[in-house]
Amino acid sequence: MQVYLVGGAVRDALLGLPVKERDWVVVGGTREDLLRMGYREVGRDFPVFLHPSTHEEYALARLERKVAPGYRGFAVEFGPEVTLEEDLARRDLTINAIAKSADGTMIDPHGGRRDIESRTLRHVSGAFIEDPVRVLRVARFAARFAHLGFQVAPETMDLMRSMVARHEVDALVGERVWQESEKALQGASASTFFKVLRECGALKAVYPEIDALFGVPQPAEWHPEIDTGIHSLMVLDQAVALSDDARVRFAALVHDLGKGTTPRSKWPSHHGHEERSVALIESLCARLRLPGDYRDLAVIVARYHGVVHRALELKPGTVLEFMERADAFRRPLRFAQTLLACEADARGRTGMEMNPYPQRAYLGAARAAAAAIKPTAEDIAALDGAKIAERLHQRRLNAIATLAGAPRARPP
Repeated sequence: MQVYLVGGAVRDALLGLPVKERDWVVVGGTREDLLRMGYREVGRDFPVFLHPSTHEEYALARLERKVAPGYRGFAVEFGPEVTLEEDLARRDLTINAIAKSADGTMIDPHGGRRDIESRTLRHVSGAFIEDPVRVLRVARFAARFAHLGFQVAPETMDLMRSMVARHEVDALVGERVWQESEKALQGASASTFFKVLRECGALKAVYPEIDALFGVPQPAEWHPEIDTGIHSLMVLDQAVALSDDARVRFAALVHDLGKGTTPRSKWPSHHGHEERSVALIESLCARLRLPGDYRDLAVIVARYHGVVHRALELKPGTVLEFMERADAFRRPLRFAQTLLACEADARGRTGMEMNPYPQRAYLGAARAAAAAIKPTAEDIAALDGAKIAERLHQRRLNAIATLAGAPRARPP
């Protein structure tokens, strides 16, 4: 039995990146061998085991044979007769198909080190087309390594386009689309993920709401970049610069989805796009089964980003009403996330990337001032619930008015 370090650990070490986790492949061994040595079996679809001490994953070398459409349509074969080279041949990209033996010898039958040096994402073999998840993975790796200059090989992009044309990507289930998307959103070049998907045609299949934004114009006065799709990716880039929170980044990306459904006769105006965006976000999140916190933040940003942009012009009463509707007092973190996504929207326009955005500081201060107002002991002793709520509202209104320099109203 021989054990080899494989996949991302080998790749990242060759790139000079930190190795966060290590995966191993076992050649010449059996399930019984590993169980006898104290490994714990955890694999659902094929034998994967956790090392008794390090808890790192060890998988028996395996082959995969396509037997049905979709990413689950594989028959898996494993056993002591499967070679390391056969195991590596089933992997997606050459940079992920390198193994390292115990004595440090590199086994690289598909030129992965060459492609690391040339910064190329290239498929291992024609079997690439059998698994539609690989389209998502290539886009994710392109995003992950964009800062290092990696590009998708033209022949690999051609294969991805052919998979889209044959409707292979239509078999992807929502959970898997989101799993790859969330990983991409956590990276430093998140927009590259969506650019690669659009380049191969897969964006229309997995994110039709985002794909529909490209080619839709906006008023040049406010959006020098004009194209709504370009704007949305610029907003995502700004969200990446402002926050490492994937929820903020997602909300920034989808805040304008409603503009993709504006009738052509109304272009470049998009009156009422906010509520159309809300409906599309809710539909998208249901289809891909996103967590509720992603959906709820995206809905608030879509519905209220125009209000946030106009915050410095609004009356204190309108500001307080917005904060109440956004549940800012009970959910301060989500409110702060909302303001970050709105700042990304304001900056995600050509030539405006470095513009100040005082609205975020003002609304943050207004929320803090209003939230600091609490019912007094005298209020609780002398007033019923409705009167307490009315007085609390008025005091919060006055706190915001003081902050804004507006005239204070009389307390009730």
